[in-house]
Amino acid sequence: MSAVFKSVEAQFEPLTEARLDEIVAIERAAYGHPWTRGNFSDSLQSGYQAQLLTAGATVIGYFVAMKGVDEVHLLNITVAPALQGQGWGRVLLDALAVWSRGQGAQWLWLEVRVGNVRAQRIYEHHGYRRVGERKGYYPADGGKREDAVVMSLKL
Repeated sequence: MSAVFKSVEAQFEPLTEARLDEIVAIERAAYGHPWTRGNFSDSLQSGYQAQLLTAGATVIGYFVAMKGVDEVHLLNITVAPALQGQGWGRVLLDALAVWSRGQGAQWLWLEVRVGNVRAQRIYEHHGYRRVGERKGYYPADGGKREDAVVMSLKL
């Protein structure tokens, strides 16, 4: 799966420990409550699917997903803030779905912050449906918690 990025072909590659500093920097720029280096490192050590979408030396985005028996759970998906709004999120979601089908998964699951309406719309346009909420799932400012919308996609 590739796309043209300023005359450089975009491609997927595995996320490795060597790229974690870059990823953590993107994560911090993208979120008020980002994943830590330890979160990414633990995911890699656990064998989760972790892919980068790159164009040359530029990281466009990434996802981390955990395979279950007949499902995949999306744990993190991020497009670098400077590159958002250009369709890269859809490219990442397509790649995740292709990989998940190849693993024999029948469902994709994710949580998204109640307040992240933009991401919810992207997921809905990609075929995901709201199936519930998790109360107090995400950390929020001031020591509070934010609810999550649970969404799923039948593969």
